[in-house]
Amino acid sequence: MVPLLTPAPLQLSCMNSMDFAKVVAAVDIGGTNTVFALVDRAGRILHKDTVPTRSAITCEALVQAVSDRLRLTSKDYQLMAVGIGAPNGNYFNGTIEFAPNLPWKGVIRLAQLFTREMQVPAFVTNDANAAALGEMYFGAAKNIKEFIFITLGTGLGSGIVVNGQLVYGHDGFAGELGHTIIVQHGRPCGCGRRGCLEQYCSASGIVKTYKEIIRNADPEKYNGDAFSDVTSKTIYDKALSGDEAAFYAFNYTGEMLGFALANSVAYTSPEAIFLFGGLAEAGELLFTPTLLSFEKNVLAIYRNKVSILPSGLPENDAALLGAASLAWNDLEKNI
Repeated sequence: MVPLLTPAPLQLSCMNSMDFAKVVAAVDIGGTNTVFALVDRAGRILHKDTVPTRSAITCEALVQAVSDRLRLTSKDYQLMAVGIGAPNGNYFNGTIEFAPNLPWKGVIRLAQLFTREMQVPAFVTNDANAAALGEMYFGAAKNIKEFIFITLGTGLGSGIVVNGQLVYGHDGFAGELGHTIIVQHGRPCGCGRRGCLEQYCSASGIVKTYKEIIRNADPEKYNGDAFSDVTSKTIYDKALSGDEAAFYAFNYTGEMLGFALANSVAYTSPEAIFLFGGLAEAGELLFTPTLLSFEKNVLAIYRNKVSILPSGLPENDAALLGAASLAWNDLEKNI
């Protein structure tokens, strides 16, 4: 075990003893910004900061910048570990591997870099897996040991929990439901294949669906430039105002999502499926067609047994709480 940081002299007048509060550092590495915080075991975010991800020429420089700030804010606490959520994060190796949306290519030994800087254990996983752990520790899955967590953002991420443990697979990359093929020879995906679920059930996917609906309705008058600024939020607003194409786009998205989730439960028989992210914020517009499609397509032995629920995590801090949960989870496993 790497030795813990030596705490600085006590500064907090509100503390009644010389004991330092135990915290973990949570780090969320995104393509634009890297957000980090100190989080206690109750899920309270004590300090929060950010640096632009691309301001660092190398990943080592980013880790240095984040660590310098964490050292300042953690001097009045007992820092136990660092949890990191990142694209293409590999839990087993503590690495980021060939992340397409980050400026540094190849395999990066991220956990090793943070351990060297902060002198505490560091753990890495992908952002969706981290959020699934966050749901279990601090969200709506506190008493649930079997569930699937779905993030509906620009793409579709997922984390699968079985018997209270996140499923990583043999190589650290299990749980990529967004890249299961739902339409053979369908829409091209950034992974290099076609017809992946995230091309239909995500913020970017519903925009594609909406444009297809408009184009198919009147191909001769369709002008793609006129819809260049359309977003999932735009479609949501249009659906609420009675726009039939927008309403149908949500119906189609929910139908595809429900179908995919109906297939997914055959692998682990979860008690619940949690939907998180901007698209899930659409509420009944998404949940109603998703539930109808799910119950229509699920195997009879699972019917009416699986709840599809909104996440209990606050969207703005979900990634940080997930990264913190990763750290707390691994610390407690080793006690």
